[in-house]
Amino acid sequence: MALTPFRRRAVTGLAAVAATLAAAVPFSAAPAGAVIPDGTTFYTPRPDHGALTQIAELTVAGQYQQAAGLRAMIRTPQAVWVTGGSGHTLTQSVKAEVQRAAGKKSVPVLVAYNIPFRDCAQYSAGGATSVAEYEAWIDAFAAGIGDHEVAVMLEPDGLGIIPWYTTISGSQDWCRPAEADAATAATERFAMLRYAVDRLKALPRTSVYLDGTHSAWLGVGDIADRLVKAGVRDADGFFLNVSNYETTERQLKYGDWISRCVYYGTEGPEWARGHFDWCASQYYPADPTDFSTWGRTDAWYDSNVGAVPADRLAHFVVDTSRNGQGPWTPPAGVSWPDPQTWCNPPGRGLGLRPTTQTGDPLADAFLWIKTPGQSDGQCDRGTGTGHDPARGGIADPAAGAWFDAQALELVRYANPPLR
Repeated sequence: MALTPFRRRAVTGLAAVAATLAAAVPFSAAPAGAVIPDGTTFYTPRPDHGALTQIAELTVAGQYQQAAGLRAMIRTPQAVWVTGGSGHTLTQSVKAEVQRAAGKKSVPVLVAYNIPFRDCAQYSAGGATSVAEYEAWIDAFAAGIGDHEVAVMLEPDGLGIIPWYTTISGSQDWCRPAEADAATAATERFAMLRYAVDRLKALPRTSVYLDGTHSAWLGVGDIADRLVKAGVRDADGFFLNVSNYETTERQLKYGDWISRCVYYGTEGPEWARGHFDWCASQYYPADPTDFSTWGRTDAWYDSNVGAVPADRLAHFVVDTSRNGQGPWTPPAGVSWPDPQTWCNPPGRGLGLRPTTQTGDPLADAFLWIKTPGQSDGQCDRGTGTGHDPARGGIADPAAGAWFDAQALELVRYANPPLR
């Protein structure tokens, strides 16, 4: 299925220290333990047709090394995106995919991406049109999984971009679609995600992860608050860096902090319950631009949370599909209205291969969740021209379409290199 990528926004300032949660949140005693077993072999789905076409063209042109690199990329395990459909047809398509994976003795990573007001009507707009339609979609999706072993990434951007949401700092978020009911849209978002978590966790061999954004976006306390409202305590954890380029090193720190912040605000001292806004983050006392300062935030968690067994903390996975070279910095002196560092940045590379050997007891896996080689959208860096000045003024392919130039870059700059 074609990937429809999502917009990512970096946070540029510190959130103000907030008051207590606006609404009571039910806390369960402990999170579900990690479900993805060590040594899991992940599923490699059928490749994008654009990749096969590009490989054929390179071969005909005698560019065998580049063709071999792309072939190695598409033979690496990566996620399957489920972005629409309904009823029996949806169930059968999901069932066919998980059965194909089972036949290869591998575990598929499925991305459920159909929440109402998906991506707030941006590049990846779409999704179900009502709560009832979404719940029916989740039911059909779950029916296709059945008793197969599957890892589900539930609604990328589903917690990073919430319609008509008042943040933990008391400010109203930017996503305010006119078609959504301002009084109920945010509450419905959390309710739909909790419904999905409950429905999918009722399956015997399904692990479920919610949207945890990434370390250049929401502060730790903000995303911890949203995750708890969405039911992370009943899920297996959260995912980080989907369709983005932030380094794995930073995601491991960020993920550990989120897990400990969730614990602090749910099982910490009585006076700390609900106070996710008190959690240290990548923005304070750390300096987000200076990784050498992130030990300050480690120290806060050591002092205020302490050592907690890994099976009592929410776990996470990291998307390493395109972060081999880390995030992109626009050239010095450019004056584009919006650099869109998240959107088809040039010179990026494939990252660590999918594995459960992460070196972090809370990180269940590194995964290729974003399909490498597919475009993030028709980026124009805020110029309104429809052309990408960061790529020589070309018109980038639409979101989810195969992007030949980017695919070759990902292979060329892969870190570690493809073999």
